[in-house]
Amino acid sequence: MAKQPAPARGRTNDPEGLRRRLVDAAYAAFTTQGYHATSMHDLKREAGATGGALSHHFPTKKDLGLAVIRDRVADAVEETWIEPLRSAASASEGIQAAFSAIASELERRGAVSGCPLNNLALELSRHDPDFRAQIEAVFERWREAIAERIRADRAAGLAAGLDPDAFATLVVAAYSGAMAMAKASQDAAPLRICAEQLARAMQEGRGSPAA
Repeated sequence: MAKQPAPARGRTNDPEGLRRRLVDAAYAAFTTQGYHATSMHDLKREAGATGGALSHHFPTKKDLGLAVIRDRVADAVEETWIEPLRSAASASEGIQAAFSAIASELERRGAVSGCPLNNLALELSRHDPDFRAQIEAVFERWREAIAERIRADRAAGLAAGLDPDAFATLVVAAYSGAMAMAKASQDAAPLRICAEQLARAMQEGRGSPAA
């Protein structure tokens, strides 16, 4: 049997580490099994926290849920989408890189649990305005990052036929839907299909803007 007491004592001297473990445990649980299906007792046990320590960092489950969206889900979107867009030679290449990397990772894992942002949006947005505002802020940052990159391409003479804001919404919607389909089928193929179709649309968008 693993020895638990000694590590737990050490953790009490690392409040930031404990907070991080609580958020990590909640992120994994909320985005896979669901926010409502996860108990604070489960998270306390997973993070090796006492009830007092948990309450100190997160007085309510909602506080922890909001931290997960702000500190983990938003960071995941930044890492998997926004950074590839910034570092790519064009918006099209950045979008393709994001789709490809995510599809490859899902295939490597052999399992699809869905998009963390989508999972929480579907479960929480309708019932709580604070969750809804936080989730929508992540979606808005994601859409705006895509639109900004398309606007930069337009300024460079690329993607002249694309409406940056509208196409950014299409990309996010296509990805979200593809992830839902991939989760249902446990197959990353919908992601690769959507990526191919978006690439074709962007190639066609290199023409002149509509009158």
